[in-house]
Amino acid sequence: MVGRSGVFQKRAAAISLIGALVFSPTAALAYIGPGLGAGAIAAVLGVVGSIFLAVFAVLYYPIKRMLRKRRGEAKTEADEAAE
Repeated sequence: MVGRSGVFQKRAAAISLIGALVFSPTAALAYIGPGLGAGAIAAVLGVVGSIFLAVFAVLYYPIKRMLRKRRGEAKTEADEAAE
C-alpha cells in the first residue's frame, strides 16, 4: 500500500512532466497565409457584430415603440388643449 507521500510524489511527478511537455518549445509546422488570416478576422468580427446588433435590436425597438406611444399621447393632449 502506497502512503500519502507516495501519492503526492507521483502526482508531483505527473504535474511536472505535463508542465515540461506543455511549455517545451516545438515547431507548429503550420502556416496561416494572409488570405486565411483575413478570413478568420472577418469571421470573428462578423460574429461579434451580429451579437452586438442582436442585443441592440432587443433593447432599442421596445424603447422606440414606447417613445412613439408617448409622443402620440402628447400630440392628442396638445390637440385637445388647442381646441
